[in-house]
Amino acid sequence: MTLPPVLRGARAATTFLTRVPVGGFPYAEADWRWASAWFPFVGAGLGAVQAAAWLLVDRGGALVAASVVVALGLLLTGAFHEDGLADTADALGGAFDRARLFEILKDSRIGAFGAAALIVVLVLRIALLARLDAAAPVALVLTQCLSRVPPIWLMVALPYVTQGGSRSRPVAQAALPQALLGSVWPALSLAVAHAAGAVSAAEAAAML
Repeated sequence: MTLPPVLRGARAATTFLTRVPVGGFPYAEADWRWASAWFPFVGAGLGAVQAAAWLLVDRGGALVAASVVVALGLLLTGAFHEDGLADTADALGGAFDRARLFEILKDSRIGAFGAAALIVVLVLRIALLARLDAAAPVALVLTQCLSRVPPIWLMVALPYVTQGGSRSRPVAQAALPQALLGSVWPALSLAVAHAAGAVSAAEAAAML
């Protein structure tokens, strides 16, 4: 039985955002187009794995647990977001025109701005997670899910930045159906968290 593109998009999203082997190749362009709708779902899954890891190692202290969880996140995603952060920091810090900016973005090497941004963000991530302490597991699931919704709406609202060919272009061709489906997952996550007593109704409403 062949799955429709909207469901195959879940596997495409997992392949795009993580290093978790899920098979399903080759993906059609329609599958990649639906991938963005599943970004928050995949994020919640990543957060759940990290939350479980936190609960396993938190006896070593919040700082140890935070460090392990951040390292696990890098392993699961292949440092996907951190790579983008470093590229963006290098481009914004070292480019003075549009052509140079895209040249730096495509360069696989890391520069001073990228390295500095990575250090600051990773240290802050560990410190803030450690400060959350017992609330960290729930925060990991919710933030990993909620933070992946705005990019979908940005892809709907804004044109693709370049006209040339790109492997990620089909993923960025999101439309209203993808954005609406993508917005369902945070609502479900918050509903589950509220039912479990992890967040209050007011907190859930504020996050939405």
